Amino acid sequence: MGKGKLKKFDEMKSFEHVVQAPFHKVGHDDFHLKGKWAAEFFKNDNPIILELGCGKGEYTVELAALNPTINYIGVDIKGARLWKGAKQAYQRGMTNVGFLRTNIELITQFFGKDEVDEIWLTFPDPQMRKARKRLTSTTFLNKYRNFLKPGGVVHLKTDSNFQYNYTLEMAKLNKFEILAETDNLYEWEGLTDILRIRTFYEKQWLDRGIPSKYVAFIPHDGEYIEPEIDIERDEYRSFGRSARDL
Repeated sequence: MGKGKLKKFDEMKSFEHVVQAPFHKVGHDDFHLKGKWAAEFFKNDNPIILELGCGKGEYTVELAALNPTINYIGVDIKGARLWKGAKQAYQRGMTNVGFLRTNIELITQFFGKDEVDEIWLTFPDPQMRKARKRLTSTTFLNKYRNFLKPGGVVHLKTDSNFQYNYTLEMAKLNKFEILAETDNLYEWEGLTDILRIRTFYEKQWLDRGIPSKYVAFIPHDGEYIEPEIDIERDEYRSFGRSARDL
């Protein structure tokens, strides 16, 4: 590990708004803040919104800046990436934003029943070969239902046609309530300040002429069905990340 990463990890340890709990620390036990994030971490009773796979945390920070009466938690396993958002939140003196460094597969060990109001998924890896790893798959939706409030919204913002079309098929097949859908976000009449937030990677994709897509839906109770259809795969590779599965 390079000196730069080591320095970031050391600084992260000093941030009170960062919780680091990867699998080797948590194991199979529930985390001590489960069901208590508002009262014990944020010390208020405001709603909680998660950004899963938050990367550098830019979206989490800007969401929190736009909505100071809502608590936001960015979740990712990559500590060196999280450092950027954590540092920004610290420098700006923000009290309604936190970061959780852990494996998203463990997310049910961290949040209790009805503890989360909304979930944001911003530019996740579409996992074109492995449905169970997609953050909008039945695998993950079944995890979210353990802590997402009834009527809670799942937001997906993505560059990937594959991820967008897969998620729409998932929502339609399961008869979820679809609140919004567009395959060209910045030409959409429903564009809001929250959706105008752009991450480092999104800007690069937009510069390449790849439009951002957006879907918002409300999952229901009951059994979820995984779509079994062929969806055209993305033919490009993402910036600054490992190659897409082609």
